[in-house]
Amino acid sequence: MSTFQILSDLHLENPSAYDVFSVSPKAPYLALLGDIGVVKDAGFTTFIETQLRQFQIVFFLLGNHEPYHSTWEETKQVLRLFSASVNHQRSTSEQDEHSKTMGSFIFLDQTRYDLSPNVTILGCTLFSRVSEADKEHVSYGLNDFYHIKDWTVDNHTAAHEADLRWLNGQVSHIAASEPHRKIVVFTHHGPVTQDPRALDPRHVNSSLSSGFASDLSGQEIWKSPLVKLWAFGHTHFNFSYIEAGTEKMVVSNQRGYYFSQAHGFDGELVVEV
Repeated sequence: MSTFQILSDLHLENPSAYDVFSVSPKAPYLALLGDIGVVKDAGFTTFIETQLRQFQIVFFLLGNHEPYHSTWEETKQVLRLFSASVNHQRSTSEQDEHSKTMGSFIFLDQTRYDLSPNVTILGCTLFSRVSEADKEHVSYGLNDFYHIKDWTVDNHTAAHEADLRWLNGQVSHIAASEPHRKIVVFTHHGPVTQDPRALDPRHVNSSLSSGFASDLSGQEIWKSPLVKLWAFGHTHFNFSYIEAGTEKMVVSNQRGYYFSQAHGFDGELVVEV
């Protein structure tokens, strides 16, 4: 049995709370599913380091806020360098006592991570498929396209297609070669648009909805019985349910903005697979 503590959308960037927000460890593995803050902020990696001293593994993927005031590639490079630094601290034979306590940092960017001989993590941002009808609304209505350099709705949709191809390819490969595995999927954007249990009734039929989630019900990654858990963020709406078709657990545990926190957020939420 693998146990994960799942958090997303902490939005520690405004007001700055990287050194204030506290996570009480309730599982060996922490999954931070995006919009934790802004990577360029001075306190961002310090917050991650704090979690690395509390958890055996910290899984992290990018939300749409992490690259604000930067580009996606620059943001990813910062995290790759941070990951390399953590690995160096963990592996060097001359570690001090401070470094020895650090857990592993796993940056999920179209990343497969085999947690055990039976459990595999698949993680990526996923983005969303913006409908042609709502393209203009999303372009003008979401801050991403103002605060992320060189980022457009077309880029966003292309990134969604790339992430989706990767997810489908991974689950197809695992099903063919390692069908005994249980798969956990972590994303930031949502894979559900039709199930009312996953939808905030305040935003049903919003012209911005396709900027937040996509209907993946017909996709192999969604239909596969190997997927036992799918956790995501971005919508600031919390829930947990078992999807009838595959019996996978679908989970969202998002804090939301400090001044407009999401109902039902649980900083100690733990899920077992």
